[in-house]
Amino acid sequence: VQLVESGGGVVQPGGSLRLSCAASGFTFVNYYMSWVRQAPGKGLEWVSTINTFGVKTYYADSVKGRFTISRDNGRNTLYLQMNDLKIEDTAVYYCTPDPDRTPKSQGTQVTVSS
Repeated sequence: VQLVESGGGVVQPGGSLRLSCAASGFTFVNYYMSWVRQAPGKGLEWVSTINTFGVKTYYADSVKGRFTISRDNGRNTLYLQMNDLKIEDTAVYYCTPDPDRTPKSQGTQVTVSS
């Protein structure tokens, strides 16, 4: 399994970022995919999950209405559109195939700061 996240950065509160995750080494279309995050000094937090065909999506209450998960099975790529970012969204974000949501990659850093 190879997962490469990108798109993180530093943004002001209220800003937006779009994360991408390029997947390889497994049959991407066969797996639900999730985003998880880890804030400094905190444990791993589940953010969002999308089913194999991208029809069903699930969100943590903390991001519902602000984040949108999507996937392109033709490109083996997972996305996370993040709008109205808050300081508490600061974390390293990881993508991972379900059901094991343990990070398997380096992630991408998102910093929300004024």
